[in-house]
Amino acid sequence: MNIRPEVVAVVGPTACGKTRRAVQIATALDGEIISGDSRQVYRGMDIGTGKDLVEYGDIPFHLIDIADAGEKYNLHRFLHDFRNAKDDVVARGKLPVLCGGTGMYVEAALSGLVLPEVERNDQLRESLSGKTLEELTQILRGYKDLHNTTDVDTRDRALRAIEICRYYAEHPDEAANADRTMAKPVDSLVIGIDIPRDERRRKISSRLDARLEEGLINEVRCLIESGVKPEDLIYYGLEYKFVTLHVIGQLGLTEMKRQLEIAIHQFAKRQMTWFRGMERRGFSIHWLPYDMDDDDFITSVRKLLNQ
Repeated sequence: MNIRPEVVAVVGPTACGKTRRAVQIATALDGEIISGDSRQVYRGMDIGTGKDLVEYGDIPFHLIDIADAGEKYNLHRFLHDFRNAKDDVVARGKLPVLCGGTGMYVEAALSGLVLPEVERNDQLRESLSGKTLEELTQILRGYKDLHNTTDVDTRDRALRAIEICRYYAEHPDEAANADRTMAKPVDSLVIGIDIPRDERRRKISSRLDARLEEGLINEVRCLIESGVKPEDLIYYGLEYKFVTLHVIGQLGLTEMKRQLEIAIHQFAKRQMTWFRGMERRGFSIHWLPYDMDDDDFITSVRKLLNQ
């Protein structure tokens, strides 16, 4: 008898074809897709985040275009939205297919984490206002091990991370709920899309050219003209950081593209580091070749579901 997990997740580095594979799974197994991407939540940020909505066809999707560009969507909001979307999909007898390359979001969701609402601490922020990013990083290390650099990409991120760690230190009961070892994991099957490094790099470069031709620079220019602050777009990193710097005159076109391409390659490496870390932290990720025949791919997924 085929007993489906509560969630099937599709993970992998950027440009590996996650969306296409998630759509195939949802089509074959009567599912709906829940995005696990930290930037596809923003309206108007379409080309740079690679929403590729046409790929979904008739498959319903969730957690895309749910926040305004310029907002600071975060893990707490994602977990709340993910639980609501998952429960809604399950209640209608469908299979939730979580698709995304934001490892922190995917792992937290599958771990069953419940994070408390941490309010802005203006007094703490004022006391840290003169600190450099390097100094904030050292303060954050005093609270926790830094397994990745996401929390210290910018001063804003570092400040927020310290703010949350301080809150947890002062509210141990709530911190316990945010501890994965105390959480109830979601019953899930995790499929990884495995792509060789050289092919991944080729696809990243090719996709960047395509996005620039599609109008990525104009997308960023329109966001700024609509009132989104350049510093907010820079906060989102990658395409929005470097293209914004170009639009506001701080980077020439050739240099912008060079730096952005390097940054995306580095990002893909960090994604894979995170997913390998997930495996060390107890998640079984079943890696399937990115170029697998479509029928063979679905057959493999069905076999994994029947294990």
